[in-house]
This record gives sequence, C-alpha cells and structure tokens, in this order.
Amino acid sequence: MVGKKLLKRVTSPRQLTGEVAAPGDKSISHRAIILSSLALGRSRIANLSPGRDCLSTIRCLKKLGVGFASEVDETSVLLIQGVGNNGLVEAQDVLNAGNSATTMRLLAGVLATQPFLSILTGDGSLRSRPMKRLIEPLRLMGAEIHGRDDDSFAPLVIKGGRVHGMTYSLPVPSAQLKSAVLLAGLFAEGNTIVEQPQPCRDHTERLLRQMGAEVESANTHIFLAPLTAPLAAVDLCIPGDISSAACWLVGGAIHPNARIRITNCGINPTRTGIIDALVDMGAKLEVKNQRLDSNEAVADLCIESSQLRAIEIGGEMVPRLIDEIPLLAVAACVAKGNTVIRGAGELRIKESDRIAATVRELRRLGARVEELPDGMVIYGGKFLLGTEVRTHSDHRLAMTLAIAGLVAKGDTTIHNAQVAEISYPAFWTELERLARY
Repeated sequence: MVGKKLLKRVTSPRQLTGEVAAPGDKSISHRAIILSSLALGRSRIANLSPGRDCLSTIRCLKKLGVGFASEVDETSVLLIQGVGNNGLVEAQDVLNAGNSATTMRLLAGVLATQPFLSILTGDGSLRSRPMKRLIEPLRLMGAEIHGRDDDSFAPLVIKGGRVHGMTYSLPVPSAQLKSAVLLAGLFAEGNTIVEQPQPCRDHTERLLRQMGAEVESANTHIFLAPLTAPLAAVDLCIPGDISSAACWLVGGAIHPNARIRITNCGINPTRTGIIDALVDMGAKLEVKNQRLDSNEAVADLCIESSQLRAIEIGGEMVPRLIDEIPLLAVAACVAKGNTVIRGAGELRIKESDRIAATVRELRRLGARVEELPDGMVIYGGKFLLGTEVRTHSDHRLAMTLAIAGLVAKGDTTIHNAQVAEISYPAFWTELERLARY
C-alpha cells in the first residue's frame, strides 16, 4: 500500500477550466534513468516523473553503484553519474522494485549481462504479475534466471554473465518485454533482432539511438548491434506523460462546462491512441504547438466540452492506449451509443485486473457495462450516480474514478485514493485547482 490511506470525495463542479502541465512521462523517465546509469559521464534529466515507480528504479540503481543527485530547488531535475559498460557492482541486499513492473523487467534485462548475483523483488501486487514471458527470452540469450512458482513470478534470482544476441518474436506487444531484450542485447555477443506483433512504445529505441547505440527500427522490426563503445551521456527534458494527461482530456470532454489546456505533453505516435479515440468519438480536441524535444514529439493539447459518440476499439490501436482504456470506458458511459473494446486482455495482468475492476466500479456508479474476456461493452447515455468506490490498489483506477465523479450526480467517495501517488502525486491538487464550484 502506498502512503497513508486516503479517502477522497469528488463532486461534479460547475466548471472545469485552466491550464495544467502533466508530470514527466513515467515510461521515458524509467528508461532515461537506466540508460543514463549505463552511459559514461554525467547526465542531467529535467522534468523527471515524480511518481513512486521511478523512485524505485533510482533506489535499485543506487544499490548497484550509480551516483545520483538533485539540483537545489529543482527536485524534478536529476543528475546521474553514469558508470559505463562495466561499472555496475553487486548489490549487498535484495533489489526492491516496489510496485513498478517496468523497474523489475528492464533491470532484469540489464542484470542478466552483469557478472554477479542479483535478486529482484517487489510489493504484493508486483509479485503476482507474470514474469515467465520475461524469463524465457533472457534464458534463450544464455542468461541464468529463476523465478518463484516454476519461474512464473518474482522474486527473480539472476546470475548474470555472458549472453548472445538472437532473433526473438514477442508473444504480445509489450514495450517492457521488448526493452528488457534490447537492454540485454546491448552487452550481448552478436546482433539482437526483435519482431513485434504490433508496434508498441518505442522510447527505448529512441533513447538508445540518441545515446549512440546502433539501433534500426521499421514498423514491427527492430535491429540492435551490441555496444562497441559506452553509451554517451546526454541531457534530457522529459515530456509530459500522456497517460496522466488523459485524465484531463477525458474530464474536459465529458464535463458540460469545461475547457482545459495541457502543456508540453508527449505525443509519441506509439502513445497517441487516446487522442485518436477521443477525436473519433467527436471530442473537441486540438493539438497545438507541435515540436521535437529530446527526440520525442511534444505539443500542447486543448480539450473542451463535447458531445461524444460510441466507437469500437481494438486491433493495432490497443497497444497505443492500453493504460487509458479505463478512462475511455468513462467517456463511453456518457457517449451516445454502445462502445465495444476488444483485444485488451493485457489489462487483466496490470496492477489490478483492470477489466474486472473497471467494470465493477463503473457498475457501482450506475453504468451499464458488460465484461468481456478481453475487454468490455459500455452501453452509453446513462447518468452516473455518486457512490462509494474502491481503487483496487491501482493508481490508474483511482484517477479514472475521480474523473467519473466529475459528471456523477452526488458525491463519489473514493477509498484508498492515495495510490494515485504511484504515477501522479499532484493529481488531487490539480483536480481541485481545475474545478470551479
């Protein structure tokens, strides 16, 4: 459990308006921390994600000998003294990834190549998430890695050493799994080729390319040559997290009197499914001031009250909005018509079973939602009614229920609301600032 238990009451405001800067992108922050630690020299990372997950990555790397410091009065700026190809040292204790699957899976790829023993664990939620799909490709590369319950779950025990490159086809479009294989491939003998069933988040490839690695990607095919020289330390400014910004995009679209501007938000094309879906639903959403920053596309997003219509979500769009599906389900509740979401079975193995949990909590609010094995059907046009709801210890669900509360009649009481801190510590403060009563 994150922090002291927090109960939050959300009431529909008269108006939802203002400007907000989303926190630094969590996915990019993890990768910037890890790759900068493996670079030779000092890196400066601005607008780092303030969430607890990235702090878990930092704590683990500190135990592995990486030096970190923050600039005075700029807590979101992190200085990293990279140790180069061979500078990591054996941790004297277990490495605890907390609630962060990204921390565990990406570090497993790195540690599989290091000449020492490592043990990776996490909280109860993380120890229940599947790890066999991670262990199998790393073993194929020659790594010695073991997990609990016939290699199904963490803790993971890794005896690192020499690994070899390979050609590997991902069983699912998972950026975490892809990144773990690529990170191991950095220090492998021979080239590593990854084939994806569908394109998914490419932040790792972009950062590797920026830091001097030989990596080529074309649609679903990724080629990586092993390092012949250390990664170059680079200074980065992390764009705003579109998964966090999605809260305000959906909130602005469904509230009857709303206009919100989200500044400096990442719009990496592998992540903009939420924008495409809302536009398809009829949202009044504008993408302004597009530019490139630290090799990532960035823009300001403007959203206002909209009359939404139902759509179907599936296929290649799902990996581009997998974390935003619970929020889209809220938008679908107020849209005209019936929205169908399929192909999202990966939601079953997130911090919670996000399909079952989203359906259960939206039903509490009066929505008519049908659960599918790999998604849901939302019958739109029903008024939501405030009631008591639960987060299932899932940060995405906590924020989703708060956005639903913005249009529900009466108070929506959210138990264990503190879990939003995992990815968006300022979420509740920003919600209060944008709401006008």
